Amino acid sequence: MNAPASLLSLLGASWEFGAPVVALAWGVESGMVGFALGDGHLAVANAKWRGGPRVEPKPGGGVAVVAAESPPPRPVRVNCHQGSCLTVVGDASGGFITGGDDGRVVHVPRIGNPVVLADLPGAWIDALACSRMGVRAYASGRNLHRMTTLGADNKDRSVSTDSIELPAPATALAFSRDSSCLAAAHSGGVTLWASAALPRRLVWPGYHRALAWSDDGRYLVTGMQENALHGWRVADGGDIEMGGYPGQPLSLSFSHDGRYLATSGGTRPVCWGFDPPGAAGSPLECGIPSQTPVNCVSCHPKQSLIAAGYGNGAVMLCRPGSDEGLFIKGSGGGAVNALAWSGDGSRLAFGTQDGVFGWVELPDPLFAVRSPARTGSETTERAMR
Repeated sequence: MNAPASLLSLLGASWEFGAPVVALAWGVESGMVGFALGDGHLAVANAKWRGGPRVEPKPGGGVAVVAAESPPPRPVRVNCHQGSCLTVVGDASGGFITGGDDGRVVHVPRIGNPVVLADLPGAWIDALACSRMGVRAYASGRNLHRMTTLGADNKDRSVSTDSIELPAPATALAFSRDSSCLAAAHSGGVTLWASAALPRRLVWPGYHRALAWSDDGRYLVTGMQENALHGWRVADGGDIEMGGYPGQPLSLSFSHDGRYLATSGGTRPVCWGFDPPGAAGSPLECGIPSQTPVNCVSCHPKQSLIAAGYGNGAVMLCRPGSDEGLFIKGSGGGAVNALAWSGDGSRLAFGTQDGVFGWVELPDPLFAVRSPARTGSETTERAMR
């Protein structure tokens, strides 16, 4: 999967800080991105690159890349944890929240010094989540905590924390898009914790390690250690079984229109139709065949494009139902551990096991749309130039 050129070299920026990138998250502004590092730091990069490269349409069709006029802003390293930074999420109020193996939950604001939100000596912060409404959640072992800020006046704000005990240690957390429900994955299934309701169990044997909500909140899917997915219809708990993976599908991403779910776990991104679930029968693979596994996937928030990060360090774009691909980054730099689009879809960030991280600008003129994308019997007609 080597490539002579990549979009990263033309439209992006990258750095190497010598520590593995464990996770990454975009801030609510879509211009700031935080990279959680294995040495306890958070590297915060400003992707609003003044004088950076840009794309301009050609008079006869297509686009031309105009080279950068100045170097990119260098990321700032923030010391958050005594050991390793295990996870990071964007905070609804701005900045980022990190969790570490020192038992601390830390808020890194846009301006000012980091603030410790919780401190559990001797524990690990296994998972974090932050809702669009600003509710923060963190899990340590079987203990799940939810933090809600009360009061609108900056001078009269307090934090209410409530907690529940899970049936097994948490492995992943995720809020539904409307912020009404928090899901916690663990061995034996998922626990749902709605805003004003008692916890509810969705049971399925096995070790559930990753979570994804559909945008409409109707479906919840987990990636399992047993080389399979399991899904539930949230309204009535109906089960959806999805198996046949050669590896563990631990990265899950729903398309912007909810019509398919893209996952890792194979040597190409795997797409399951969700229009309705199971209508297409077998899943579709997309992108260029590879000898190395897909570690991460991320669906574009507005277009039918899938970003895929591979075990050899390569990052590619593909479209459901197509065997074509477009290189973002060539191989090298260690396995891709983290991959995510900015909220507006204009940028893609990545981070690797060897500590290489960065982002690339991907403006709309790079892509031409012919007709809406589908999965199942209809293949996508969305083309990339």
